[in-house]
Amino acid sequence: MEPKPWRDRIQDEDALLQQLTGLVTEAADRRAEALLEGVADLGTVADVARDIGLSWNAVDKAIKRYERRKVASDGSTTTE
Repeated sequence: MEPKPWRDRIQDEDALLQQLTGLVTEAADRRAEALLEGVADLGTVADVARDIGLSWNAVDKAIKRYERRKVASDGSTTTE
């Protein structure tokens, strides 16, 4: 059996990378939604960060990335 041509392999890998990127984005969105629920429950980003053992900066960045993606996908504009 002859191996798949390299161009076809590149196309296959590109499709796989696109699929994986989508899955990573979806997981990051679900995680950020959970972090937002934590903020609603505990009161602050810092409280959530302490509770799960992360820096407040990491939690804050994850939430802000999610909010920017959400605004971009809604087609809305920010007031910033």
